[in-house]
Amino acid sequence: MAEIITGILLILSFALFIYYAMKGGNLTVGFFIMAVLWVIIGRVPFNTAINKVFTQPVLDYGKTAATIIFGSWFGRVLVETGIAGSITRKTEKVGKKSPVLASILIALVTFLIFSGAYGVGSAIAVGVILFPILFSMGVPRKIAVSIFTLSIGAAMYINNVLFVQFQVFFKGVEWGPNYLKFGIPAAIVQMIVVIIFILFNSKKIRNGKPEMIAEDSKEDIKEVSPFTYILPIIPVSLSIIFQWNSIPALIVATLLAFLMTGQMKSYVGFVKLMNGTVKQAISDISGLLIMLFVLTMFQQAAVFAMSGFNSIFKSILPTNHLVLILIMMVIAPLSYFRGPLMLYGAGAATASIFTATGLFPPYFLYGLLVVPTMMAVSADITQSWNLWSVQYAKLTTKTFLSTGLPWAWIATALNLILVLNIYH
Repeated sequence: MAEIITGILLILSFALFIYYAMKGGNLTVGFFIMAVLWVIIGRVPFNTAINKVFTQPVLDYGKTAATIIFGSWFGRVLVETGIAGSITRKTEKVGKKSPVLASILIALVTFLIFSGAYGVGSAIAVGVILFPILFSMGVPRKIAVSIFTLSIGAAMYINNVLFVQFQVFFKGVEWGPNYLKFGIPAAIVQMIVVIIFILFNSKKIRNGKPEMIAEDSKEDIKEVSPFTYILPIIPVSLSIIFQWNSIPALIVATLLAFLMTGQMKSYVGFVKLMNGTVKQAISDISGLLIMLFVLTMFQQAAVFAMSGFNSIFKSILPTNHLVLILIMMVIAPLSYFRGPLMLYGAGAATASIFTATGLFPPYFLYGLLVVPTMMAVSADITQSWNLWSVQYAKLTTKTFLSTGLPWAWIATALNLILVLNIYH
C-alpha cells in the first residue's frame, strides 16, 4: 500500500512540475522543490539526503561548471576582440549582390562561431551585429531569426560546453570519438536543413524590403586578421585531434584570440581586457550555473526515489529501439516550453526515469533525449537567446514558432534516425 501511495505522489508531483515548467516557472526553484519533495516522498534517510543528494552531486559537478565558465569566457573574448564581428561582417559585401548566398554564409558563420563559443551574452553580442546585416539585405525578420537560432542549435551538437551540461544525465557518456561520430553528423544534418530552409524562402529573401536599423555595436567594430577566423573551431579541433580535455583547449583558443588580435602588446591593457571579459562571462552564465547545481540535486533525488519502481517502468516502456525512435519523432515538440522532453525542464525527470531502468545503452539514451532537447534549443521561445532574438526582431511568439518549428522538427527526425543507425 505504501508503494502505491509513493508512486501516485511521484507521478502527481511530476505532472505538476511539467505544468510549472511549461508555464515558465523558475527552474532553479522548481528543481529544488522537486528534489526536496522526492526525498520526502521516496523516504530517503535524512543523512543520505544531506550527503548524497544535496552535497556530493554538487561537488562532483565542479569540473562541468569549470568547462561552462571557460566556454562562456571564450565566447565573450571572441566578441570583445572583434573576431566574431569581423567574421560576420565579411558577408555584408556578398549580401549586396546575392542576399540568398549571403544568408547561407551568415548561417555558416553563426555555426562556426558557436561551435566553440557559448552563452546568451555571446549570442546577443553576435546577434546585434548579424541581424542588422540580414535586415539590410531584405531578409524578412522571421526568416532572419530562424536562420540565427537554428544555426546556433546546429553548432550545439559539437559544442563541448553544452555537451558537459547534458552529460550529467547519462552516466558513461563521455566527450570523444564515441560521441562525436554522432555529434558531427548531427550538426551537419541540421545545417543542411538550415540551408534548405534558406533556399525554400529564397524568393522572399530576394524580394524582401531592405531595412536599415541602428546597430548597437557599430562603434565597437574592430579589424582583425583573417587568420583569427579559425579560432572558433580550435577548441573542438584540439579535442578531436589530440584528445584534449575541453578546458585546456578553451584556454589555448582564448589566449590565441588575445595574442592574434594584438591585445597582449600592453600588459596593463591585456590584464584589463582579460578581467573585463572574465567578469562579463561569469555574469552571463551565473544563473545557469546555480540552476545546474540544483538540477544535480534533483537528479540524485530521482535516483533514490525511483529505485523501487524500476520493475514497473521496465514493464511499461517499449524496449524496441526503432519503436522508441518513431515515438520520439512524433512527440518531439513536447520538448517545447520546458516540457517532458527538454532536459533543462521537466525532461530532467524523464531522463532520470529512463536512466534508472537500465534498459538502454547510455549513448543511445543520450541521443534519444538530447535530440528533442536540441530541437527546443534551436527553435523554442523559452531558450534564452531565442527569446532575445524574437524580442530584438519584434516578432510574435506565434510567428517565431510557426516559422522555425517545422524545420527544427525535420532536423530532429533526421537526427533521431542517425541515433538509431549509430548506436543501435
